[in-house]
Amino acid sequence: MELSMDKKDELIMRLVHYFITEENYSPIVVNGVKDEIWLQKPSGPYKIVRINGNYIHNKEQYEFDLYKLKNVMHQVKKKTLSFSMNALNILLDVNEGVALEDMKGINSIFLKNIKEVSKNPCLEKFPDMNEKLLLEEKGFDLILDVTKGINEKTAKENAVYESIFKPKKIVVTNVLIAINIFAFFISYILSDFNFSAYNLLRMGGLNSLLVQSGEIWRLITSGFLHGGILHLLFNMYSLYLIGTQIENFIGKGKYLTIYFISMITAGLMSCVITPNVVSVGASGALFGLLGSLVYFGFHYRLYLGSVLKNQIIPLILLNLVLGFTMSGIDNAAHIGGLIGGLLVAMALGVQKKEGQKEKINGWIALIIYIAFLIYVLFFR
Repeated sequence: MELSMDKKDELIMRLVHYFITEENYSPIVVNGVKDEIWLQKPSGPYKIVRINGNYIHNKEQYEFDLYKLKNVMHQVKKKTLSFSMNALNILLDVNEGVALEDMKGINSIFLKNIKEVSKNPCLEKFPDMNEKLLLEEKGFDLILDVTKGINEKTAKENAVYESIFKPKKIVVTNVLIAINIFAFFISYILSDFNFSAYNLLRMGGLNSLLVQSGEIWRLITSGFLHGGILHLLFNMYSLYLIGTQIENFIGKGKYLTIYFISMITAGLMSCVITPNVVSVGASGALFGLLGSLVYFGFHYRLYLGSVLKNQIIPLILLNLVLGFTMSGIDNAAHIGGLIGGLLVAMALGVQKKEGQKEKINGWIALIIYIAFLIYVLFFR
């Protein structure tokens, strides 16, 4: 049976198939629109691609159309935590008397037919577009190929997201909590049930003068000591909440790497900023986990954008403010761990979201960061 389609519908299907299967754009659900396709890709040459099959009959309607597009762009910008936003506005049915004018961040083009694709300068950012628009297929064959391609792409992406976000067996977090609790009780007994600064230092607490004298192991041991039961309980509850998420999202090996490198950078920053004090606690490593969670959440902000904006970032800022306003809190360690965790996450990479170049930049930034702290602490 022959299935006939008008040229505009065929063009829409070809464009949608190309942007989703070849350029990895994702559909956006926009309420109150008809005969429009909205696609997004935060790392794309155009963060939004909008395909509009409605008839634009005069200048006033075109200006209103741009106003509507601007509003959606603003919403997507907030949701994806993007610093900038641009859009490719593809119009398929425009009156000859309407002149399309670009606005800031919006490139509007009119495609009358498939032949216009290779002629439009705004599409030069997609150099293989003309060859991959399913030019040979028509009618029912076109529908089948488009549906099959999009379904295969969706199934592949769903498998990746499921592997990342599905609950997994928590092992590393439980082991770290157990080590911290064990270290607490051992130090409690060996210090004659008195968590004085002297006893904490004797058990392995952090002190810049001792680290500078060669006892660099204190950068690790101090992260497993705590100054009291409330200090321990607060940090272990935080480790349980944050650590289980990191272990699920990033994986056990990367989690351990982030935890220990963050602990070291937290200790180094503490020694540099607050010298000759005794510092203990897992909070520096915890801030490192928060930094890695920010980095991960930013790359998966289409799914975690609201959580990142409304929960994780406010939690970090609140704790930093408390650290600056309350005594007895080593905020230097918090900042050192936060930066270290973010850079380690960048160096290790986020699954399916980063190339080798970003990882190399992460390692370079991490090495420079640690080298700078070591230089200031030992050689300045």
